[in-house]
Amino acid sequence: MKRFKNLYLMILVAGISFNCQKKQTAAEKTADSLAHCIADGMPTRASAILASHQEITEGSGDTTGMVWIGGGKFLMGADEFPDSRPMHEVSVDGFWMDTHEVTNAEYAKFVAATNYKTVAERPLNPADYPGVPADKLVPGSAVFTPTTQKVSLENPLLWWNYVPGASWANPEGKGSSIKGRENFPVVHISYEDAAAYAKWAGKRLPTEAEWEFAAQGGKGNHTYYWGDQLKPSNKWVANIYQGSFPDKNLKEDGYAGAAPVKTFPANPYGLYDMDGNVWEWCEDLYRPDYYQKSPAKNPKGPSDSYDPDEPGAEKHVQRGGSFLCSDEYCIRYKAGSRGKGETTSGSNNLGFRCVKAGK
Repeated sequence: MKRFKNLYLMILVAGISFNCQKKQTAAEKTADSLAHCIADGMPTRASAILASHQEITEGSGDTTGMVWIGGGKFLMGADEFPDSRPMHEVSVDGFWMDTHEVTNAEYAKFVAATNYKTVAERPLNPADYPGVPADKLVPGSAVFTPTTQKVSLENPLLWWNYVPGASWANPEGKGSSIKGRENFPVVHISYEDAAAYAKWAGKRLPTEAEWEFAAQGGKGNHTYYWGDQLKPSNKWVANIYQGSFPDKNLKEDGYAGAAPVKTFPANPYGLYDMDGNVWEWCEDLYRPDYYQKSPAKNPKGPSDSYDPDEPGAEKHVQRGGSFLCSDEYCIRYKAGSRGKGETTSGSNNLGFRCVKAGK
C-alpha cells in the first residue's frame, strides 16, 4: 500500500477519484466528476461504510414532485466518447422521475427521519491508512477551489481540496451551512448515500438508459440534450463553466457553483438540470465496454465494475455533468457521454435524483 506524506495527502486518503485522463485529446477531455485517477492500491472508505452500516426502512414511494416518462425506443450513446460507443438502439419501460435533483431540504428530511450519516461524515480508521498521522484522518470531502492563475490541466489536485468537515450539511467545510440554500441540490453525496435516500423515499436511482432516455426529452439524439446549439438564442440554458478553467469563471450563466433547482428551463418531459448543475448517480456499475454487449431492452448495467485506469476501484455511472464542465476541459455534459465515480467518493458537484417504476 502506498504511503502519502505530501500536500496531496488529504485528497488521497479520502479515496477520492477524478473523472480525468492524464493525456487527453480535445475530443476526450472528461474531467470534473471526481471519478478516477486514484493511484493503484489506494485505500477507499469501504471500511467506514461497513463499520457504519445503517438500516433504512423502505418508503411508500410517493410520486409527488415526479413526472411520468412513458418509455420507448431511442438511440443511446455518443460516437465522440470511447466509452459511449457504439451508439445503439435501446428501449425502456415507463417510469416516474424526479423533476429535479434532490435538494438540501429534501435530504435534510431524510436525515432527520433516519439519523443517517453520509460517508463524508463518518470517521476513518487509522488502521486502513498506515503511515498517515491519525490527526489527519478526519471526516470531510472534496471541494472545488479555483486557482489564482492559469495552471496545467494535467493535475486535478491543483483545484480540488480535501476539506475537513465538508459534507452535505456543510458544503464548504466547518462554518458553512445550507441555510438559505434549501432549494439547491444536495452535494457531497456518495453512491451509498444516494441509494439510502432512494430506498427511504420508496424509489431507486435511475438506470443509465432511463436517465439518457429522459434527458433526450423525446427529441432524439443531438449534440446537447437541449439541441445542437450551445447557446440557443444566445442564452445559456444550463449551469456549466464559462471562462478560463480553473482560475477564472466568467459566470455568464449567473452561477459560479451550483444553482437552485428549476433555475434553467425544463426539457419537454418537464425535467430540470439534466445538463450541468451537479453530476447525478445512476444505478449501473461502470464498464467502458458495456455498450458493446448491452441488452436492447431495459439494460441495467454490467454485473461487475471495471475501469482499466483503476482496476481495483468499484465505480458507478454518473450522468449530466456539472457546473464545472467546460469545453476547455470537461465536455462530459454533452449528450450521450458518461461519467463514472468511485462508490464511496463525493464532492461539492455531485448529487442525484430518483426514479420509480410502474404507473
